[in-house]
Amino acid sequence: MPTSKSTGKTVKKSRSPEAEIGADESPRLTVPVTSEHDHIQGSFNAPLTLVEYGDYQCPFCGAAYPEVKKVQQKLGSRLRFIFRNFPITSLHEFAERAAEAAEAASAQGRFWEMHDFLYEHQDLLGDEEEILAGAAKLSMNTQRIAEEIAQHTYLNRIKEDFSGGVRSGVNGTPTFYVNGTRYNGSPEADELLKFLTSIK
Repeated sequence: MPTSKSTGKTVKKSRSPEAEIGADESPRLTVPVTSEHDHIQGSFNAPLTLVEYGDYQCPFCGAAYPEVKKVQQKLGSRLRFIFRNFPITSLHEFAERAAEAAEAASAQGRFWEMHDFLYEHQDLLGDEEEILAGAAKLSMNTQRIAEEIAQHTYLNRIKEDFSGGVRSGVNGTPTFYVNGTRYNGSPEADELLKFLTSIK
């Protein structure tokens, strides 16, 4: 499992040339969280909301992944975590296909299992057979996943996430929003927890 490479209070990101915004701005989330559209871990009515726009191939997202897990474990029922797709295809050739695999798994009720598998096996993202083997170990219908990836069944949904991220001021990955406002601090667990627990 990757470990965080971030130091200090500046978020390290994979930069998207499609989405640039002033670094000192703190935009608001323009697409509200809904149970119908979003992938949500935790109680929908939790007082704290953490939204991540992420790219499965991004090394900084991979480093942030275990940090978010620590935050979730610490805050428990006080936090709901939402993941949205932001594959930066100009930098990461396998990111979009990985997002399609996650969305295909979601159709089988296994989004978070696939989400975790992809981040824990970033070195395998270029090998669809390995991804399908992982899905098989997680008891998913791999033939259905392969067909839906090949047909780009969920590509429009991924593009909707990406577009919503651009409108919300996402300019790289990972980008986090806390209770609707972009978080510009470090994605390390201690800093995220300090910020989240300071909210009244």
